[in-house]
Amino acid sequence: MLSRPKPGESEVDLLRFQNQFLSSGATPAVRIVKKVKKEWPAGEELPVLQDQRDVVTLDKLPDLPPTLVPAPPKRARPSPNFTLPEEQDPEERLDQHDQHITAIFTKIIEHDTSAMTVTMPLPSGVAFPRVFHRSQKGPQGKTATSGKRSIFAQEIEARRNAEANSTPPGMTVPTQGQQEETGKSSQGLQLITGEGLQSEDARREVQTIHEENLAKLHALGPEEILQEQQRLLAQLDPSLVAFLKSRHGTNGQTGVESMEEQNSGTVVHETPKEEPVGPPPPSGYKRKQPEPAASAPELPVTPHKEWLHMGTVELEKLQWTQDLPQLRRQKTQEGMQQARFGLQGELLAPDVDLPTHLGLHHHGEEAERAGYSLQELFHLARSQISQQRALALQVLARIISKAQAGEFGSQLTDSVLRLLLDAGFLFLLRFSLDDSVDSVIAAAVWALRALLVAPGDEELLDRTFSWYQGAAVFPLMPSQEEEEEEDEETLAEKARKKNPQETRPPPDLARHDVIKGLLATQLLPRLRYLLEVTCPSPTVVQDILAVLIRVARHSLESATKVLECPRLIDTLVREFLPSSWSPVGEGPISRLHGVPCAAAMKLLRVLASAGRNISARLMSGFDLRSRLCRFVSEAPQELAMPIQEAEQLNTESFRLWAVAATYGQGGDLYRELYPVLIQALQGLPQELSIRPHSPLAMQRISALITLLAHLTQASSSSNVELPAPASPYPVESNQSPVPPSITWVQVSGLRPLIEPILRQVLKELPQTDTWRALAPLPTACLLYLAAHYQAWSQQPKLCPGECLQDVERLSEELVLPLLSQPTFQGLWDSLRHCSPLCNPLSCAPAPEFIPNLISLGCVGGCPPLSLAGSSSSFPFLTSLLSLLNTLARIHKGLCGQFASVLGAPGLQDYLRHCGAPSRVPRLTPFFAWALRHEYHLQYLVLTLAQRTAGLRTEPTPDAVLYHTVALNLLSHLLPGSEYLAHELLLGSVFRPEFLPEGASGGPEAADFSDKLNLGSGRSPASGRGALLAEACRDLPSIRGCYLAHCTLPRPALLHSQALYQGEPLHIPSLLLPVPKEPLLPVDWPFLPLIHLYHQASGPTSEALHLCSLGTVTRALQWVLVLESWRPSSLRAVLPAARLARLMCVFLMDSDLFREAPIQQVITALLAQLCQPQALSLLKLDCPLPGLASFPDLYSSFLEHFEAVSFGDPLFGALVLLPLQRQHSVTLRLSLFGEHVGALRALGLPLAQLPVSLENYTAPPEDNLELLKLYFQALVTGALCPQWCPVLYAVAVAHVNSFIFSQDPKSSGVMGAASKWMLQKTWLLANESLKQHLLYYKLPNVALPEGFELYPQLPPLRKNRLQDVTDRLLKDGGLGS
Repeated sequence: MLSRPKPGESEVDLLRFQNQFLSSGATPAVRIVKKVKKEWPAGEELPVLQDQRDVVTLDKLPDLPPTLVPAPPKRARPSPNFTLPEEQDPEERLDQHDQHITAIFTKIIEHDTSAMTVTMPLPSGVAFPRVFHRSQKGPQGKTATSGKRSIFAQEIEARRNAEANSTPPGMTVPTQGQQEETGKSSQGLQLITGEGLQSEDARREVQTIHEENLAKLHALGPEEILQEQQRLLAQLDPSLVAFLKSRHGTNGQTGVESMEEQNSGTVVHETPKEEPVGPPPPSGYKRKQPEPAASAPELPVTPHKEWLHMGTVELEKLQWTQDLPQLRRQKTQEGMQQARFGLQGELLAPDVDLPTHLGLHHHGEEAERAGYSLQELFHLARSQISQQRALALQVLARIISKAQAGEFGSQLTDSVLRLLLDAGFLFLLRFSLDDSVDSVIAAAVWALRALLVAPGDEELLDRTFSWYQGAAVFPLMPSQEEEEEEDEETLAEKARKKNPQETRPPPDLARHDVIKGLLATQLLPRLRYLLEVTCPSPTVVQDILAVLIRVARHSLESATKVLECPRLIDTLVREFLPSSWSPVGEGPISRLHGVPCAAAMKLLRVLASAGRNISARLMSGFDLRSRLCRFVSEAPQELAMPIQEAEQLNTESFRLWAVAATYGQGGDLYRELYPVLIQALQGLPQELSIRPHSPLAMQRISALITLLAHLTQASSSSNVELPAPASPYPVESNQSPVPPSITWVQVSGLRPLIEPILRQVLKELPQTDTWRALAPLPTACLLYLAAHYQAWSQQPKLCPGECLQDVERLSEELVLPLLSQPTFQGLWDSLRHCSPLCNPLSCAPAPEFIPNLISLGCVGGCPPLSLAGSSSSFPFLTSLLSLLNTLARIHKGLCGQFASVLGAPGLQDYLRHCGAPSRVPRLTPFFAWALRHEYHLQYLVLTLAQRTAGLRTEPTPDAVLYHTVALNLLSHLLPGSEYLAHELLLGSVFRPEFLPEGASGGPEAADFSDKLNLGSGRSPASGRGALLAEACRDLPSIRGCYLAHCTLPRPALLHSQALYQGEPLHIPSLLLPVPKEPLLPVDWPFLPLIHLYHQASGPTSEALHLCSLGTVTRALQWVLVLESWRPSSLRAVLPAARLARLMCVFLMDSDLFREAPIQQVITALLAQLCQPQALSLLKLDCPLPGLASFPDLYSSFLEHFEAVSFGDPLFGALVLLPLQRQHSVTLRLSLFGEHVGALRALGLPLAQLPVSLENYTAPPEDNLELLKLYFQALVTGALCPQWCPVLYAVAVAHVNSFIFSQDPKSSGVMGAASKWMLQKTWLLANESLKQHLLYYKLPNVALPEGFELYPQLPPLRKNRLQDVTDRLLKDGGLGS
């Protein structure tokens, strides 16, 4: 006997029990029965289903579970004797019994209504039947069915019975007079209804109260009635009064009556007159007659009684059918509140008169004006009608496109984009993307592309991909600097921002960065859903891909989010980069899914540019190698798709491969496709001979050659084993780089195929039009040759002789003939006209530039005379200079032959304009991009000049020009060019050849200049010439000092070095840092002094090292060299900032300033700072970089002077310099008020004063507080000529001018103080001081006192003194 299952046994045990039972053949305890409702004959057994399943049947339990949704029971049951044929298909059987729907429609039988009684509704004098209110139902007897029926149903039944019993033909309509009488009789009582009283007493009590009210009103006069009315209104609650007035208006209004005139078929509209509530006014009371109302406006059509719902005409609802009012002329500039746009996005003039059939007048505000405002379009975009939503989004997209094109700049006062973003347009688009209507989604995607993507930006970046360092670009993201208003945030908010677990809401993110705000709204999953599930039209797909490309260009973080979005890249590769597809002909296509798309390949290329790890994941994880092989192995003409799309797809495939090769990836793919690449190169000469040249074909060929250049660079580092540098990108530093799998042997044979192509293209240089069409190709070929020879020179098994011979051959056959062409000289002449530095207006900000949505602003393409224009020679000349520097580095004997390039008049003119001091405009995204490429050309020119200058025995003729350009370039290099700044510090900036003054009489000329400027009385023994000569000898030490203190972040420096040196193993990304500001500040020559000052005076102050003396000396020497021989390089540093930096030297230490070298150099620098042209620019009240306020620094300077100066003359000269009369009185008050003890140490002689004494004495002082401090210091003896001769003369001059001032415009306080001070002076016991104060004449530093004295007082002064002294004697004492 089988045992029952026990607790704890598993399903395996249950299966084992079942198998045992089935194998034993025992009879089951339960039988499976097909239960039917048909009764079987008695004695006949129920059929048993032949099924081997274990099905348990229980009594009173249905066979099927209950349905969740109630449904009618099925009545059709198969016959028990009916058997289905096994060979018949059920689907065929259904088709046999199926009938067309016409079989149902042809059997429709209408209901017979001939015997039904039709009762017409009773005619009424009002527009609509009277509304039944429950409170109006009177006492009625209950019917038999009233207990189960509602009051509303009972009322409807009563009305129907009344209509059935009435006879419509005999019905009479009351006349207008009868209705008026009825209305007047019903207006007797409005407030008192008698509700709540007994039925028999209610009417009597109400009438009694009414008569009493009437009697009281008749007994009162008009004035008394008004007084009582005012008293009642004052006592009652205002809300109650408003309620009573509204009830009066509701009950008193009778509506608009419409009557038909029998003689004419017109309808007359009458407005009812409101009658006052209450009795008529007494005799003598004059009611104010209302003004006659304006006549009702004429309707464009006459309503007829046959029209539905037109029995009562509501004029206010038909006003829109009237003619539009006249346009109001507006002559002022239109603001955004009044701006109206057409359906094509154009701005409509305020006075434009357009016909109404154009659909531009469907708005309420300003109905006479055509067009729609932004507010109305926003409202329409949230309509319930999908067509209206789509139309509004399309119009907004057109408006944004035209605004970015600058079409509204001169007509509107506000920014369209800024206003839209502030109004929440970004999230309106995001909500519209979640719409269920395809047309709305398409319009939202179009508007999102118009907002985010600037078409000119992508075109520019694509055309410049093959330039020198063109693949590396700045990220299109806002600067991370916080705005000023964020300083006022609470500590809790700042702590929340620092917590990585807590994220900011999308609106806050979008306020600072639009892309981040969009990514926070789950934009990427939604776009993936649209591409994968909805399969939109090709236009929508292109728009989505353009948005994704813009997001990927934002930053490494955004590119990583695009890569990691679930199924997004898989969908793109599967649907838009298939390996096989159906042939597609020319013209528009209805479906883009399943067809290769160049935009999808470009998106992958932009993602790969963001980082080497992203590139590796794309190449290995999404099977891009097979896709690249598919699209590269065939020519564009052989791909079964439109030729234009095929060209772009082929070009983007080469570019993606080139980006991967930049990181050292894709070498195995090169081995597989080597025959294809060789075949393509061999066919280029024949393709170039076909005219005209297609721009897309030129871009494809240049992308192919750029790919080969990157592969050649990767081969040079295949045998180099270097440690991976610390990456500034955390995401990119988690893996060690993989060495390239390509060798020099595999790429060395490409040069013989590319060099003939370059020769063929260079022959077209005299043909301007052809040369412009071929412009991308020679640039790419020259860069390839530079990469080829650089990689060749770095091979470990290099044969120097073979390499030098090949370099000489290339120079003789290609380079030198090119340099000697007359047409080539004209390329240098175009530099100045296309330079962003020489023409800053060519890089002006975009018309709709907003800080939270970065764009290059290339609207409508670049002008011909611009750096990226068609007439620009920057890319070709930059690539040529790169090749020349590479050849000159390998073969130094060629430097002399290449020196002819530097002597081109066009280049000299361009360098002079670049070296001239000018104000650099604000750093916009496009300006930063353009400056980076222009700085490449300047750096390569300086590098070539440095190589040629090192081989010359005589000074270079243009050494001063090169040095000026180098100094200017160093202070303006942008992030990403750290390697260039480091190389400039190593070479051109401190190179003796670029300072020819040191060896050609520069020091002697400086001494002679000092002798000519001895007007200040300074001794000529300062020896500036000797100091300059010593600085020239110490240039190596000075260079070491600045290399130590002008430090750049090491990860950024290594990243930049890897980019410019072509080291694939050390390139983490092709995204450069955000260009917030230049790498070095404009006052970089003072950086060693600033670092030492912060080290000595910071929160963790440290004692200066012994080498600090040498550091300070070297920095001051270099500043002296620049002040003397390169003053234009310091012109951007304000004289006040230079003075503050010199003061920092004294604040570093208590004894450092006493060293003789420092004293000598600071004395010479102070003399340069005190020149008249520098003094006129010395403004101490302007904000200074790195300084909170100059008065605070000066206060610290006075404290340090008082503590450690011990009367040092140089220290005292710096103390006295800010006390000149042209500077703020706060500085003088700080000395005479808070640090008066420092006066005893200010013993600087008048002869050593670096500026004229008149700068301190004129104009006369007008600050009363400072004059009192002057007088107090003189009287108390704190200021005497023996201790402080300079300030003694200054104080005497100002006090003398004040006590004898007789200005009638002066206030009474100033006059009283002047008299009081003169009285005090007359009573002084110190006769010397008294004589100085009374008889002072004018300053004169030749005299011991520093000023001249009157032998006797002038008459005016004598009379004033006589008046004051007489009054003093008369009063018998000193007046107050």
